[in-house]
Amino acid sequence: MSYTGPDLDPPQPRRSPLRRPLTVAIAALVPGALLGWGVYAAVGGPDGGGGGTDRAAGASASPSSGSASSTEDSGTPTGTTSPSADGKPSASGRPQTSAPAAGSGPLKGKVVVIDPGHNPDNFRHPSEINRKVDIGTNRKECDTTGTSTNAGWPEAEFTLDVAHRLRALLEEQGATVKLTQDGDRPYGPCVDERARIGNEARADAAISLHADGAGAGNRGFHVILPGAVHEGAADTRAIVAPSAELGRRIAGNFVRVTGSAPANYLGGGTGLVTRTDLGGLNLSTVPKVFIECGNMRDSQDAALLTSGSWRQKAAQGMSEGIVSFLRG
Repeated sequence: MSYTGPDLDPPQPRRSPLRRPLTVAIAALVPGALLGWGVYAAVGGPDGGGGGTDRAAGASASPSSGSASSTEDSGTPTGTTSPSADGKPSASGRPQTSAPAAGSGPLKGKVVVIDPGHNPDNFRHPSEINRKVDIGTNRKECDTTGTSTNAGWPEAEFTLDVAHRLRALLEEQGATVKLTQDGDRPYGPCVDERARIGNEARADAAISLHADGAGAGNRGFHVILPGAVHEGAADTRAIVAPSAELGRRIAGNFVRVTGSAPANYLGGGTGLVTRTDLGGLNLSTVPKVFIECGNMRDSQDAALLTSGSWRQKAAQGMSEGIVSFLRG
């Protein structure tokens, strides 16, 4: 995903205020994770970090332009192919999975909002997605087009696919799951509406799904946590602590299930980054995090992101983190 707002420089890499190394959190949350990661790395699993910078959308924005991806907004050109469940390209567009009915599992009564970052058709609506909206601290673009792999598979398609997989897993646990968009609207929603959907649903947890668009060699994932903001329409003070706990649990389980390492370019190896410039977090009144699952512009990360089996693992890792958080 791309940093929205041409007036904002990409945040400089810095250590998360949660200074505990992610490995410590993992050891506490998922016993045996360190051993599993060591074995995975020894046999040649992913060993690097991921995200990068984001860009504002414009009339000429295209996910295949080579620019970095967007944390809050994205889009896609026509004529691209979507990797199938086994990772092989297919001519099909967006995944057409229907949501199973919520069950009666341990999460019955819990509400989770999944925000698939960007909209596949954002690129068709430059004036709409460039419209400025209030994010509390300032005004930023409604949305952006996002990034893509070098082969042209858009971030917006990736996020929808993973959102469907994550929804199915959470509904199997009994949760009520709501998506902010399901490829069913012409563009957006804008970042302020994405937050509002979670707020109005009174979500017990919310997660925004993304993949980054940094330079080659930047690999891995990172989870973005809301910082303390109390300005204008934004007041995150009540959700900072629970969001941090949600993020730690997602990060720990993501490492354990996928074998991916925390980003190698920011977060100090923790896989956790705190930001105060994202409307989707600033305007949230429920525990919420963003996750950058990897870097679409790095060939090694792209091979994972375009693999259906890896995307299922990514959804599983997120699901287990969310379940762990919601069950306390």
